[in-house]
Amino acid sequence: MKLHVVETGFFKLDGGAMFGVVPKSIWSKIHEPDANNMIQLAMRCLLIEDGKRLILIDNGIGNKQSDKFFGYYYLNGDATLDKSLHKLGFHRNDITDMVLSHLHFDHCGGSIAWNNDRTAYQTAFPNATYWIAEQHWHESLQPNAREKASFLTENILPIQESGQLKLLGTNQKFHNDIDLLFTQGHTNSMMHAVIPYKGTHVIYMADLIPTLGHIPIPYVMGYDVRPLDAMKEKQDVLQMAADCGYVLFFEHDAQNVACTVEQTEKGIRHKEIISADYFS
Repeated sequence: MKLHVVETGFFKLDGGAMFGVVPKSIWSKIHEPDANNMIQLAMRCLLIEDGKRLILIDNGIGNKQSDKFFGYYYLNGDATLDKSLHKLGFHRNDITDMVLSHLHFDHCGGSIAWNNDRTAYQTAFPNATYWIAEQHWHESLQPNAREKASFLTENILPIQESGQLKLLGTNQKFHNDIDLLFTQGHTNSMMHAVIPYKGTHVIYMADLIPTLGHIPIPYVMGYDVRPLDAMKEKQDVLQMAADCGYVLFFEHDAQNVACTVEQTEKGIRHKEIISADYFS
């Protein structure tokens, strides 16, 4: 099994929203904000190459939204999903499995694209099965008021209409060797792949721990629907990672791809920063 880092570009979100109740005087030392209080974030995905299967976890924000929509999020950088796949020798048509941690637009927007004449939407990975947690799928169709702006119907319904959708229950897998964790704090049934790799495991953190700076337990996002649950889930995952030497893969950290963690006097903190070269 081979793993590859896939960068899809950068965007910006409000630093206060990203760190919830943590004061700006503290979080700004971790992520320096711009004049609009925005911080730079990645939209980093993970590609798993395993025999005849080519599995992509999340796919970024995509490119089908309006300029006005993208303007809210200050998209920047030269990386795109297609460029990153091309550098690895792949095309989106090669993807056999599209695994979505959850359906917020910055994680799944690349799932759907315009057709050639921009009259309708189509799946961006025509040969892939789209794997989504069943409970999360139903939540996305009838979202709560807090998350409604993050669930865009054009990112969601065309997957079902394509016939490529497969829903996963909490006791199911999309791959025999890859375990799944489900968390409820950020959104209902967010899915985290736990992937065996180089004698340990890599955990795809998605939005449970979006950046290295979010490792301290109280550092949870204002976007989380159940922040107390998110804190408990973080504690459990971090303890497991510290005990077992697991690698945490960060989707949103603009600088740090991954790390290991260890127990310290201040709680569990990062131990070793791991670069993209580790995934090859």
